[in-house]
Amino acid sequence: MPRDERNPTVIDDDEDGLVAIGGRLDPKTVLYAYRHGIFPWPVPGLPMLWFSPQERAILEFDRLHIPRSLRQARRRSTLQFTIDRAFPAVIRACAQVPRPNQEGTWITPDVIRTYTRLHEMGVAHSVEAWRDGELVGGVYGVDIDGAFAGESMFYRESNASKLALLFLIDHLSSRGLDWMDIQMMTPHMARLGARLISRGEFLSKLLETRRRGLKLFPHRQEVEA
Repeated sequence: MPRDERNPTVIDDDEDGLVAIGGRLDPKTVLYAYRHGIFPWPVPGLPMLWFSPQERAILEFDRLHIPRSLRQARRRSTLQFTIDRAFPAVIRACAQVPRPNQEGTWITPDVIRTYTRLHEMGVAHSVEAWRDGELVGGVYGVDIDGAFAGESMFYRESNASKLALLFLIDHLSSRGLDWMDIQMMTPHMARLGARLISRGEFLSKLLETRRRGLKLFPHRQEVEA
């Protein structure tokens, strides 16, 4: 299929939600994609793939269910949590996490470079969990004009990533946000109360949230896309 090396080629959607192929993984293109409900998914040996699933997983904070064991772990925890203190370390750690039924990781060096640049621009953000100055867990995601997409988590200590996610949810809630995009359903997110919605419902929800103009994090460069 002929394609422009600079821009993705739009294709007819398939059942997996693949909507474009190719293009550069640069901050402007990535943010344009997120604003339209699309996210990149690198696959070794292939041009960049861009997805907008027909069913999208979201976590609405008023539906959040924290299992009793996690509530107890949260009460007992002595972990320290920060925001945006160690984004590069968090994304690199997420890249090293083994994934069930996956060979390798979609968090390639290009992804790390691009999302780190987005972090420097105030668009991508991380929550870190620390134990005595050591990074033991974390989560990162993307702020889409006041909406938020969670990308990946890691842990080196039991429950560290789950508690970092709860810390992130508390932060987003304090800024007025009431849901987050989690893209694909996982067993852990299902236990927390996440649900699947149609692509059309997701796009409407994303647009409505972006129009609210929420300021989720203090520093952000304006990025045209």
